[in-house]
Amino acid sequence: MPAFSYTARDASGSVTTGTLDAPSRRDALRRLQTRGLKPTRLDEASGTETASSRSRQRASAASVRPPLPASSSPSPATTSTRPPGPTERLPFLEALADLVRGGLSAGEAVRLLSLRVQQPRLRSLCAALWTDLSEGQTLSAAFARHPAVFDGQTVNLIAAGEATGNLRDVLERLITHFTDQKELRAKLASAMAYPIFVCLLAGGVILFFLFFLLPRLRGLLTSLGGDLPWATKLLVNGSEFLIRYGLLGVIAAVVGALAFWQWRRTPAGRLGSDELALRLPLISGYAIRATVLNFAHTLAVLLENGITTAEALRLAERTIGNEALRARLRDATDRVLEGEALSTALGRTGIFAPLLLDRLSVSEQTGSLAPGLRDIARTCRTELDRWLNTFTAGISTGVLVFAFSFVGFIAYAIVSAVFQVSASFRF
Repeated sequence: MPAFSYTARDASGSVTTGTLDAPSRRDALRRLQTRGLKPTRLDEASGTETASSRSRQRASAASVRPPLPASSSPSPATTSTRPPGPTERLPFLEALADLVRGGLSAGEAVRLLSLRVQQPRLRSLCAALWTDLSEGQTLSAAFARHPAVFDGQTVNLIAAGEATGNLRDVLERLITHFTDQKELRAKLASAMAYPIFVCLLAGGVILFFLFFLLPRLRGLLTSLGGDLPWATKLLVNGSEFLIRYGLLGVIAAVVGALAFWQWRRTPAGRLGSDELALRLPLISGYAIRATVLNFAHTLAVLLENGITTAEALRLAERTIGNEALRARLRDATDRVLEGEALSTALGRTGIFAPLLLDRLSVSEQTGSLAPGLRDIARTCRTELDRWLNTFTAGISTGVLVFAFSFVGFIAYAIVSAVFQVSASFRF
């Protein structure tokens, strides 16, 4: 019978180590749980495991796993080939935190979710996690086997929570963090919905005038004879140009967009396009504000859960989507690891406001870096909301002014043409 060495925590949180004999890892895990111990590490003492023994353990785990209720047997939808993705992360963490708050261990909570969850992709995730846990893996190790759902910072935070016995607090902070990110994305989509609607409506009105009304009006004015005013000629010639070459312009735009997309998929293209975005006034304003908010909030969450400053900086830097800004933050992280103050290193990036850097410097000196970063993130969130409101209001106003001006120009061109043709008939 193989022997297993373990490291576990008892009900008081004390760490204990030892060895025990068990037919399999699953049986060893059960024996530790019956003793009131929560294992954080479980390894076979010999350090080796043959392929046949691994297959026997998986078969044993499958044979003793509780059967699914009849009402929740897998349906064709549950066997979907689409694997779980990032959209399942927050619902899973919320459901797991609810059960952990109710007194269940993380393993029992995952097992219960694998039986009770109805959403196919989420249920598939829970079942896969329970399979890993039933074979003796820790929760963080099980998370690490699903990188499409759980990123590196989530895995490291869960591992820190398991090591310190604060898994419940870690889950709460992760839920708050991902909820804030979800709300920010929803707010951005909501803020951009009205400007996009106004742009589409104005574009539709303009195209209706150019492609349907103007050709008929042009035929009428031509049949009446007489010279047309400059505004009408400009409108008519522009309409003819769009009718003749508009399709070619659309095709060229589509080809250009596809070529740009293919170029952006390359590392050099991604970096170059992100640097170009930082030179555009409106896009750079949002990108920089969102980056500062995400970096400060993520770094605060990591530090609050016991992650070292060096590892927290690396993880926070990897969450930045803009490659150009990520490169600047990577350089700042290298400077911090060389001994430079965090506020000084971040000041060299050129994306943090001087007042934020002053607040960060004070937090470093007082030893309250994580609370200071959270306050900075709260301030950045307020500034980003204010910027989004101003941006959307400006875009909506600009589009409306342009649309009304163009409609007014069309009206002027039509009315002036009618008056000029009428004058030619009178005299």
